[in-house]
Amino acid sequence: MKTYSYKDLSKQQIEEICLRQLEDDSSIQDRVKNIVERVKTEGDIALRDYAQQFDQVSLTQLYLGKAEIESIAAGIPSAEKEAIDTAYSNIKTFHAAQANSENKIETMPGVTCWRESRAIERVGLYIPGGTAVLPSTFLMLGIPAVLAGCKEIVVCSPPQKDGKTNCYLAYCALKLGIDRIYLVGGAQAVAAMAYGTESVPKVYKIFGPGNRYVTQAKQLIQSGTMTAIDMPAGPSEVLVLADETANPAYIASDLLAQAEHGTDSQTILVATSQAIIDQTLKQIELQIQDLPRKDIAAKAIENSYAVLVEDLEQGMDFSNAYAPEHLILSTTGFEALIPLIYNAGSVFLGNLTPESAGDYASGTNHTLPTSGFAKAYSGVSLDSFLKKITFQHITEQGLTNIGRTVEVLAQAEGLQAHKNAITIRLKS
Repeated sequence: MKTYSYKDLSKQQIEEICLRQLEDDSSIQDRVKNIVERVKTEGDIALRDYAQQFDQVSLTQLYLGKAEIESIAAGIPSAEKEAIDTAYSNIKTFHAAQANSENKIETMPGVTCWRESRAIERVGLYIPGGTAVLPSTFLMLGIPAVLAGCKEIVVCSPPQKDGKTNCYLAYCALKLGIDRIYLVGGAQAVAAMAYGTESVPKVYKIFGPGNRYVTQAKQLIQSGTMTAIDMPAGPSEVLVLADETANPAYIASDLLAQAEHGTDSQTILVATSQAIIDQTLKQIELQIQDLPRKDIAAKAIENSYAVLVEDLEQGMDFSNAYAPEHLILSTTGFEALIPLIYNAGSVFLGNLTPESAGDYASGTNHTLPTSGFAKAYSGVSLDSFLKKITFQHITEQGLTNIGRTVEVLAQAEGLQAHKNAITIRLKS
């Protein structure tokens, strides 16, 4: 892990090391474009072929029905079942509290305006299943979709080697009341939900994290179809900001927790002393030896770096420039830093708040903007599954009060028909 000194970096150098651009992005774009186009034109035939090619599974049916899901879910061990129940409860509690109604506002006498929420009717949820199957993501996406009242929830996840799904995803489906799981992964799943196939319904908005192929597919369909996406959510990343009150062993565990997601994950340590960096690197060397996915984590750590800063405020400057998906403030002085946070997906405060708690069970959503998109995007929430529709009602008094204003502005813009729509009513 390379170390930079913040004071020695120019503005341009900071921008460069904050980039997450990968060398093979252009080749991935071409491959994803071909996959999306083939699914668009060939439908289920393409999906079965890609299942054979990428998942080494021959599928006669591209989905699991309710009976199969119930049968698979019955095999979940009791400890995992209890853990999912707890996570489900916490996530549901947090997201249910986000529901709110807005008051009607009389902007002037007789002119009333307000907004009402409506669920997006058809949504697609992508649940990754490559190097790791993520029932936690199913909960993070499924719970707010159900709470919002989405009429149709289409769930896609890559098939396992037996051509099914695992007991954890099946149990989550039962908890959420979802009775069909489509056995489709990668860019082809995104394309299937965007265009629709013989088996997979077309949706209006697609949610879910994934690898670079999934992210490229989401960005491609957003520009080429009427289907929206939640955000560009690519390889996972974390930035830990630490001072002398931090525990290097804790920091190392947090960095490795992100590193084990995939070789393209990125872990950044920003520290106020070289000693913290050195001690953390030693802890990484010790802890990584016991990880089943140590080869993946090691590759990610190799592509990551540390930044030495003079104080926590300078550290926050770098963090805001990087705009991390996950920001951990490993310091007892985190309260003073909260107002300085402008760009971050989700923030974890203090030495006893690991990012993995948010990944699974604290209640906040773990589907978050990556690659610097935290500068403009929020993580998934209940609002992500809702549309806000504005309403207005004008009485006779209101028309008299607002009419002249509209006429003058319409006339100034040269839009006579707009003016006439007011004038004809005032005359009558």
